Amino acid sequence: MKLAETVTFGGSGLDRAAHLRGDAAALAKMLKDSRARCLPVWRGKPLLKGEGQDSLGLLPPDHPVLEREVGNRDTMVFIGLEEDGTPLFAVDFSTWEPEQLDAESLGLFLDPSQQRHPDLPEDHVFAELRMVMTRLDRRAAEIAATAKAIIGWHSTHRFCARCGTRSDVAQAGWQRTCPACKSHHFPRTDPVVIMLITHGSSVLMGRSPGWPEGMYSLLAGFVEPGETLEAAVRREVFEETGVKVGAVSYLASQPWPFPASLMFGCGGEALSRDITIDPNEIEDAIWVTRDEMMTAFAGQHPVLKPARKGAIAHFLIRNWLADRLD
Repeated sequence: MKLAETVTFGGSGLDRAAHLRGDAAALAKMLKDSRARCLPVWRGKPLLKGEGQDSLGLLPPDHPVLEREVGNRDTMVFIGLEEDGTPLFAVDFSTWEPEQLDAESLGLFLDPSQQRHPDLPEDHVFAELRMVMTRLDRRAAEIAATAKAIIGWHSTHRFCARCGTRSDVAQAGWQRTCPACKSHHFPRTDPVVIMLITHGSSVLMGRSPGWPEGMYSLLAGFVEPGETLEAAVRREVFEETGVKVGAVSYLASQPWPFPASLMFGCGGEALSRDITIDPNEIEDAIWVTRDEMMTAFAGQHPVLKPARKGAIAHFLIRNWLADRLD
């Protein structure tokens, strides 16, 4: 698919400079570079700035707010280099405790709350990435997704999976090493297939319990061990809807740091239109015609709401409507 990497969080060409991750001297020098910038991440929320929260709140390493985090290898991750050589880091800022905290909002799928640090400008806020992902440019989106995912991995993988000993951060945040059994652990990414299943001029859509009324999206599911992407597509569609799928093709991928997935967008040709849903998997599944989908995307359908902007489902459906899946 020619437009594959224009999906939200798609590759922006960031130089991750992996060869520098194990170079302590180079990392120390980059932290002293006057151009260096850090992206603080508070409990999964990147620091954003601007009236519309459409830019990253990048801070210099010597900013007073980062005094406890900078130089601490347990809280910092080297993200990469900009084209001009500017070093980029992510900083886990989760130990900060806001004076006022809406605990109920923090548990929501789309957390609308924002946190402001008293020592930062008024337009700097920690905000849920899902809420702002379509406002960021490609580079900012890739940096934010990378920072959220890698810091999130550290927060849930602090102990060796082999012997249980607390592991040490290594390779500028891109590895954890067990001091006891010497095992190496690397950031986890879970492969997920998301499927644009068509039959004639219709596309198969489903909805999960708890979604907003009228919201439908493409079917999706995790790839199982020992399974190809094609097999996962056929299995997931059949398990959820009873629809058998023939030819399967790869379309595009999307890093999805909620918390740590890589979405493989695939196309598939349905061999029938008969639907038998598994209520343990999904709440409903329907065939939606091209005309109905165009009406939904225009916001004029009386019931159907399209997949959320920024998600690969929205991207694939939009390009299907425009005949741009080649």
